[in-house]
Amino acid sequence: MANSISKKRKANSKVNPGQLNPEQFARLKAETKAPYRGLRKFIYFTFASSGFIGAVVFLAQLAAGHEVATALPNLALQVGVVALMVWLFRLEKRAERKP
Repeated sequence: MANSISKKRKANSKVNPGQLNPEQFARLKAETKAPYRGLRKFIYFTFASSGFIGAVVFLAQLAAGHEVATALPNLALQVGVVALMVWLFRLEKRAERKP
């Protein structure tokens, strides 16, 4: 008798462990499908911010006329980093919307 009760509990625990509310269960299920999504978004945002700050610095160097030969490729690199991070962030958002 006790054995059948424990089997029922185990079967129910697989469906919704700990009797979580549906919102929490859906969030945990989504996290198992795409682990570390929040961390990836944070990294994309951080790198994009860093690239933007770098682009502003190199743009100021270009405006001041200091070492144009080295500032221009560095500015292009920073703009490329920002563009890449925006693209990756959009891909992440698009994947999040898909079920």
